[in-house]
Amino acid sequence: MNGNEFGRLFQVTTFGESHGEAMGCTVSGCPAGLELSESDIQGDLDRRKPGQSMITTSRGEADDVSIKSGVQDGYTTGTPIGMIIQNKDARSGKYEPFITAPRPSHGDFTYSAKFGTRNWGGGGRSSARETVNWVAAGAIAKKLLSAQGIELKAHVNQIGDVQAPEVSFEEMLEHSEENDVRCAHPETATEMQDLIEDYQEEGDSIGGSIYFEAQGVPTGLGAPRFDSLSARLGQAMMAVPATTAFEFGLGRQAREYTGKDRNDDWEFDSEGNPTPVENDHGGIQGGISSGEPIYGEVTLHAPTSIPKSQQTADWETGELKEEKVIGRHDPVLPPRGVPVVEAMLALTLVDFMLLSGRINPDRVDDQPGTYDTEYHPSNPQNE
Repeated sequence: MNGNEFGRLFQVTTFGESHGEAMGCTVSGCPAGLELSESDIQGDLDRRKPGQSMITTSRGEADDVSIKSGVQDGYTTGTPIGMIIQNKDARSGKYEPFITAPRPSHGDFTYSAKFGTRNWGGGGRSSARETVNWVAAGAIAKKLLSAQGIELKAHVNQIGDVQAPEVSFEEMLEHSEENDVRCAHPETATEMQDLIEDYQEEGDSIGGSIYFEAQGVPTGLGAPRFDSLSARLGQAMMAVPATTAFEFGLGRQAREYTGKDRNDDWEFDSEGNPTPVENDHGGIQGGISSGEPIYGEVTLHAPTSIPKSQQTADWETGELKEEKVIGRHDPVLPPRGVPVVEAMLALTLVDFMLLSGRINPDRVDDQPGTYDTEYHPSNPQNE
C-alpha cells in the first residue's frame, strides 16, 4: 500500500490502523535547532481527540504523544522525528457483521477488492483516526511557520443549512475554541449545536464545512502548473477523510463573477511594491502566493457510520442484509476536523517555505558551519 507519505522536503510518513496497537508517524526534513517538546504537539491532539464533547464519538482515547527520536535536550537535531500515539480503547467486536458485508459508503469494499484483505476493526487504515498522525506532524510545522511570522487558523463555518457570517481572523483566534462546534460566531455556534443534536437524536448525521486562513505568507511560494500552491493545497485538503470539495478565494462563487468584477486591481504599498487592492484570488495567483492572506474552505460529508438500518451485500453468503452500524461515532465531522485542516495547511506551507529557501533545511538559525550553539548538548564535565 503506497500513498503514506506527504511532502517533498518536510516529509511525513504515517502508519497505524484504527484498532491497532498504536498510531505513529515519522517527520523527515525538520531543521535542527527548533525547540520542541511533547506539550507543543499535545495541544492540537487534544483538539482532535475523541470524547471531548457530547457531539463527538465517546471513544476514550487520551491521544498522548510520545517523541521517540529526532529531539535532544529539547531541540530538534535535524534527524527524523518519530512519534507514537497509543490506541487504548478499541472495541472491534461491533465491526464483525461487516467483515464480509461492507458498510454503506465506507472503504470496506474498495479496500478488500484492491488488496484481497483488510484490517476490518474500526475501519483499519481507512479510518479518520489516522489523522491523529497528521495533526502531530502539523503541530511541528505550525511552530516552524510561527517563527517565520506565519499564523493560521480554521473554524467551522457551516453545518447543514446553518451558515455563519464572515468573521475576521482575530475573531477566529478569539472565539473558535470557546464552543464545542468550533465556530467563531457564537450565535451561529448555538444554532449549529442544536441542529447536530437533532440529527444525533434521530440516529443520523450531518455534513458541514471548515473555513481556513493563513496570514503572513510571503510572496513567491509555489511553482506553475502541477506543483502550484493551489494544486498542492488541493491535494492536502482532498486527502482529509470525508472531503468532497476544496476551494480557495471566491471558490465556487467565481462562476457568478465577470472578469472585471473578479479581477483584483493593483496599487503600490507603502514601500512602493505592487499589491492587489482586493483578495478575491485567495492569496494565490498563477499558482504562486501573492503575499495576501491565503483562505479557502473544505466541505466534509456527513459521517457514514450511523445507527440506522441500511442495506449491505454479504459476498461470502450471497445475501442482502439490513444492518445497523452500532458503535461510537461522530454525528458530525467539522468540529474535530478543524485541527486536521490546520495541520494540512501548515504541512503544505512549511514544505514550500523549505523548497523556496525561506527556511534553511539544515538548521533554523541559518548558521551553517557553526557548531557552538545554544541547542548543542553540553559535556557535563565542562559544567
